This record gives sequence, C-alpha cells and structure tokens, in this order.
Amino acid sequence: MWVIYALLSAIFASLTAIFAKIGVADINSDLATAIRTIIIVIMAWGIVLFRGESKGLQHISKHGLLFLVLSGLATGASWIFYFKALQIGKVSQVAPVDKLSVALTIVLSIVFLHEALTIKTAIGAALIMGGTLVLIL
Repeated sequence: MWVIYALLSAIFASLTAIFAKIGVADINSDLATAIRTIIIVIMAWGIVLFRGESKGLQHISKHGLLFLVLSGLATGASWIFYFKALQIGKVSQVAPVDKLSVALTIVLSIVFLHEALTIKTAIGAALIMGGTLVLIL
C-alpha cells in the first residue's frame, strides 16, 4: 500500500512544480510560498478535524514535537528556496535538482538513523545523482 501512496505523492509533487512555476510568474516567490503554506495548513487541519484525529495532540511527546518542529522548519526552508529557484529557472531543471533530496536522504538515513545501505539503494542513489547531472548540464 505504501507504494500507491508514494506514487500519488510523486504525481502531486510533479503537479506542484508545474502549478508553482505558473503561479510564481508574476509575484514574489516568498509571497507565493506563504500563500501555498496557508492552503496546506487549511487542507491538513481540515483532514485532521474531519477524521477526528486531533485527540492525538495531547499524546505528542516533547521529543516528537521537537523533531516535528525541526521538520517543519526544514520544509519551510526547502519551499522558500524551491519557489525562488522555480521563479528564475526552468522547471525541467529545478525539479530534478530538488529531487537530489532522495539521494541526500539515503545518505542521511544511513548516518543518523543507522539504516543499512544495500547495493540496490546505492546504485539507485548514484543513478539519481547521475541523472540530475545530465539534466542540469
């Protein structure tokens, strides 16, 4: 089931790049990021409230909350830089560079989460990096 969710994520991420490129054409990229973020907040909280999942708020540990805050800050920084890159670059070049995050995540998961590096994962990460270089050069 996770593969279906991951594929849907990839489809919507692709649409995000196209829609964002069109959206930032005539406005400041930081303002565009702020508008996008408001929509995401409304959508995410709407889902949580609709499904009755807000009861879980009281059970979040300080440790978990700290890392969710750090993740949110990293996401915000990523979006700010992504929208600025989209505003001044070609989406066909910006999106692949942004997806280098996949290879970086593999490295960081090994370093910080002590996940095993398989030959398949190493080859996949190398292909992502190589493909990104081909697309931007």
